Amino acid sequence: MNDSNIAFVDAAVEAARIGGGVLREYAAKASSIAISLKGLNDYVTEVDQASERAILGYLQERFPEHSIIAEESKEQVRDRNYQWYVDPLDGTTNYIHGIPVYAVSVGLAHEGKVVAGAVFDPVRDEMFHAVAEGGAFLNKERIHITERDSLKGALLATGFPFRAHGRLREYLRSLETFILETAGIRRCGSASLDLCYTACGRYDGFWEMSLSSWDIAAGSLIVREAGGMVTDFIGRDGYLKSGNVVVANRRIHSAMLEVIRQTMV
Repeated sequence: MNDSNIAFVDAAVEAARIGGGVLREYAAKASSIAISLKGLNDYVTEVDQASERAILGYLQERFPEHSIIAEESKEQVRDRNYQWYVDPLDGTTNYIHGIPVYAVSVGLAHEGKVVAGAVFDPVRDEMFHAVAEGGAFLNKERIHITERDSLKGALLATGFPFRAHGRLREYLRSLETFILETAGIRRCGSASLDLCYTACGRYDGFWEMSLSSWDIAAGSLIVREAGGMVTDFIGRDGYLKSGNVVVANRRIHSAMLEVIRQTMV
């Protein structure tokens, strides 16, 4: 773990906290928030935009040479060796319906490898963060993935393919298999929190398809630093590009990947 990565994770934590402050500010007046539709079942609100402006303003002031990929903005290309991934409100649909499950996700990749990340849940005041080769933490306490050794008795998380209805049938095949082989499935509506909940042992595993890079970047590092495995659906590290992700400890990951290969790939 190098000193620059420590500075980067401190910045990610602060940026996520800044965005979370915006979400809290708007939450009291959620019923009057302006909402528009970006795509099929894909909403954007003035809250997403305000949170993103605050986060980007902070990052641009601290690291003016870095590139930024953020959900509501065009990619800001500067030094491609350093690339921030920002989701200012992961769980917008939950937020606008008053469901208190959403988060801010901020991650930094150096030369394509995520080296720092933070995910902040402003409702529960839970800050997850990780730095490459430095461990994963929840409110500064180290976290670890579960040690469960099979799908039997496991609790998994997932997300429905709302952007990929053409793949719904194959997704449902995987869902059916996992329902039959595990203790249960949860779908809470925030991929970044699903990743973090897996990292800290609340879930035993997580799978989802067609996510965006800003949904995954920070949480994927948190899982890895908590001792977990993160791959795409073919067992490789292309999840930031494909948006398909499988997360668990080594034993459960292998079992989950086999189900996905049989039903979805």
